[in-house]
Amino acid sequence: MEELMNILSELHPDVDFEKEERLVEDMILDSFDIVSLISEINEEFDVTITAKDMIPENFNSAKALYALIQRLEDE
Repeated sequence: MEELMNILSELHPDVDFEKEERLVEDMILDSFDIVSLISEINEEFDVTITAKDMIPENFNSAKALYALIQRLEDE
């Protein structure tokens, strides 16, 4: 989780990713941010986020994003 928090903090240092749960819905993360995130996550965690995983629910919070990463690591 620490690696993910570092990636998120580099993207938006002004956001409290531990508390925020509506990153996409509140437009904190835009499409460019999500593309950047996917690239960083794929590289850092050696997973592949596919189009079917690109739904707002997976990107609305750090917790949801980490759950996605864990699921992909288990596959």
